[in-house]
Amino acid sequence: MTVQRLIVGITGASGAVYGLKTLQALRAIEVETHLVISRSAQITIAHELEMSAAELAKLADVVYRVDDIGAAISSGSFRTMGMIIAPCSVRTLAEIASGVTSSLLTRAADVILKERRKLVLLVRETPFHLGHLRAMVQVTEMGAIVMPPLPAFYAKPTTLDDIVDHSVGRALDLMGIENHLVRRWGEEIKVGSTS
Repeated sequence: MTVQRLIVGITGASGAVYGLKTLQALRAIEVETHLVISRSAQITIAHELEMSAAELAKLADVVYRVDDIGAAISSGSFRTMGMIIAPCSVRTLAEIASGVTSSLLTRAADVILKERRKLVLLVRETPFHLGHLRAMVQVTEMGAIVMPPLPAFYAKPTTLDDIVDHSVGRALDLMGIENHLVRRWGEEIKVGSTS
């Protein structure tokens, strides 16, 4: 039996809206969420969103302090579907790749990998240098899924929400969570149709 429970991490990379939309989507489909927000993310949230980190945290079922390394999500015995880090900073990526964790957020990600559960990283950085790319290869070899939130223009997005929803929906797809955020190729979009 699969536990309908997901860990969500939000780091300080630009793109706090991805974490917000992930929490909103999971709340709408009644997946239990366990949230960790990095210290840097608290600053980014205040700068990018029209809410505080405390207000955003109200969307989660359970919220942990980033320094609470004894929290439930730091143990492999805590049953969960996996973890999405949205957005995922390069620092967070590098900590996960090295296995040397400094916070509950990266410890939880490390536990997800050791338990062979799904870890989806919405890495938000551009351009990438070789060190970033090597860290992406390393976490991929460890079992994580690196998914930079890139827009899909075949869906003909008309708003920023359309672009964000598509990326969040694809991340949920990777977790095996049914959602209606994605305009799916071949289902609604007819390109070159003769009809």
